Amino acid sequence: MKKYTTSIIIVVILLLSSCSSTQSLQEYYVDNQENPNFISLDVPASILNLEETNLTDVQKEAIGSLKKLNILAFKKSQENVAEFKVEQANVKKILKNDKFVELMKLNSSYGKGVIKYLGDEDAIDEVIVYGSSDEKGFMLIRVLGDNMNPAHLVQLMNALQKSDYKGEGLGELGDFLKG
Repeated sequence: MKKYTTSIIIVVILLLSSCSSTQSLQEYYVDNQENPNFISLDVPASILNLEETNLTDVQKEAIGSLKKLNILAFKKSQENVAEFKVEQANVKKILKNDKFVELMKLNSSYGKGVIKYLGDEDAIDEVIVYGSSDEKGFMLIRVLGDNMNPAHLVQLMNALQKSDYKGEGLGELGDFLKG
């Protein structure tokens, strides 16, 4: 009986020690969907209305590799400054995980950001865009797709510019971006 109890204790310790203590990005999204400080949207790639635009074959391939966008935005106000700092630190901690590969850093008059991805260099499954402004808050966008590559991201940006997409269908998020 003592051997049996000892064996169970060892198994439990091994299981607990093998669990990751770092929250995943997916868990972060799920945990904050209902938080009133966040705006959460799951958007199909078709909302971008890029099918009607004159696209090159490479741009069509880039659009075809997209599935959907998961958007989570924290709108900063005078009442939630402390929570903003905590949530911003949580996101930065998650994004420091070695499984995310940095593609580029962003710095503009709107704020700072970073683009990272998960997957192989030539077969990206998920792109993460994180942008933060000390005045407005921060936004996380998960671009989900199949076998995307960095060149596709550039082509996607070109296609979006060509389409004159103004954020139709994004509801509250458009208001967040305006101020």
